[in-house]
Amino acid sequence: MMVNLFSIFDPSTKFMLSFNWLSIVIFFFVLPLQMWVLPARHKQLFISLLSYLFKEFSPLVKKGSFILIVTMSIFVFISVNNSMGLLPYVFTASSHPVFTLTLALSFWLGTFIYTWLNNTTNSLTHLIPVGTPYFLMPFMVLIETISSIIRPGTLAVRLAANMIAGHLLMVLLSSAFLFSPYSSLPLLYLAQALLSLLEMAVALIQAYVFSILLTLYSAESMN
Repeated sequence: MMVNLFSIFDPSTKFMLSFNWLSIVIFFFVLPLQMWVLPARHKQLFISLLSYLFKEFSPLVKKGSFILIVTMSIFVFISVNNSMGLLPYVFTASSHPVFTLTLALSFWLGTFIYTWLNNTTNSLTHLIPVGTPYFLMPFMVLIETISSIIRPGTLAVRLAANMIAGHLLMVLLSSAFLFSPYSSLPLLYLAQALLSLLEMAVALIQAYVFSILLTLYSAESMN
């Protein structure tokens, strides 16, 4: 039973266990194993999408192109979790800040450590933009440092907030069926269908935004 509107984002279950987090790997059981082995139409579509994204992301990274393997994997992981969360009774892990912050923070921390160990001079150079007056340099270092530190938080909040907003709209619109007259039901059905299509698009768009921002941040650190 839903205690309040935000209980749909509660990962807890009975007996003090969080079985809802198993939704992160539910696509392994839903998608047939033949998709990864045998040629199929949906597999070709999936490969075409990844090839297009790889061409889009490649010009962003001049050095350390190996990072695209990670960002492409993150795109697939987030998009699948976002899409699976649209199914009834499936917990959307990507709408929880614990999931998004862990993903963003681990990637940012790994890139940060790698850059400072292998490209220290370039990392220090990025703290002071070209042409900065001497009296503004301390302030620019402070601002750039804060901007770099808060990046994982902004990534996590952006993804979680967008997924929460869409799911809340769907829940509110669904609850309106109980109190609406029969004459307005066709309009509500149409609105629900359009909102569902919008959420499918948002699931891919948010995964794209998350992965491309990770690529830009890593390219800025490595180039």
